[in-house]
Amino acid sequence: MPDLLWDDVKNFFDPDLMGALPDVCVAGTSVNDWQAVFDLVRSCGWEWEYLEGRVAVPLPPAAQVLSRPAGAETVDLRVWPVPGVLAIFRPMSAEEIDFDVDLRELQGQEGVDVLCGFLTALGRRLGKPVVMTAEGDYGNPVLGFDPAADRVVLMADPQLR
Repeated sequence: MPDLLWDDVKNFFDPDLMGALPDVCVAGTSVNDWQAVFDLVRSCGWEWEYLEGRVAVPLPPAAQVLSRPAGAETVDLRVWPVPGVLAIFRPMSAEEIDFDVDLRELQGQEGVDVLCGFLTALGRRLGKPVVMTAEGDYGNPVLGFDPAADRVVLMADPQLR
């Protein structure tokens, strides 16, 4: 049984309502949590690429990534949990893990299932909530992984979007 059904949540997957790149985050994190994400990405068989500026380089330890000097090239960890679906992590702060997904890549029940599976994998590894908000609408989650329920749940009414 899927965590969420397309017919119930399609408004939360509408790029015109949510913005094409909704924000996904895990609050209250540490360098160790970032390292757990890096380890998960390496161990899950997902395709990934780590970029410093626009140059692909080997993924260093999280402590090294998060202690980069001010003014250093920006870094992105690009992860494809399935072909054609990209999540872009931007390690800027130890205190929050944030990434973007592209709703145009997550349409229909298959897209909902891919996102739920990805959020669940991250949330279980970290033991923390992983929440999605409309693009730029921090603090108002619409759905996310709930560790107590051990699944992705609705956090807002999809009919109100």
